[in-house]
Amino acid sequence: MSIIPPSEFAARFLSWFHTSVFRLETLDAYVADNEREPYRRFLAGLPQDLDWRRPWQRLVRDIRTSGRGIGRVHIVPDELTDYLRFELTCAYPSSVDAGEDVRILSRATADSLGLPDGEDYWLFDDERSALLHYDDDGEFLGVEFADPARAAQHADWRRTAQTAAIPLDDYLKTVGLSAER
Repeated sequence: MSIIPPSEFAARFLSWFHTSVFRLETLDAYVADNEREPYRRFLAGLPQDLDWRRPWQRLVRDIRTSGRGIGRVHIVPDELTDYLRFELTCAYPSSVDAGEDVRILSRATADSLGLPDGEDYWLFDDERSALLHYDDDGEFLGVEFADPARAAQHADWRRTAQTAAIPLDDYLKTVGLSAER
């Protein structure tokens, strides 16, 4: 299969599902152009200007308004990286506020349940899945659509992960972090 570039994937994202879309995230750090400055500010201890999250919030609200669902589970290690603290406290809360079901699962629990490590994907309507390719630094390279058997495995993993994971705000309380909203 061929890899679809990020720009094409983003442009067609809404057209690939009718009822629901789900993301499984397994990496400890990602690199995204829209996060570079907010992440730098986070590391410097500066307040966030959450305007950089508005485009994603609009997309989530559009999905929810159309009657469709959107959710994700991020599998995280016990020792959070700086990037994960940034994502959990600065990026995800605005997603939750817009209507995305964001849940967190410990790597230890994920391993005990047979969930993947290093295999990120978007799952569309529990029928079609897009494997996300990243370089070693976490820079998004593109998407490769999986065969039907792999998509079925991703649907099984989604059910397992969503059942075991806890909502973002509950997770933040357990680790003593607070959301920036």
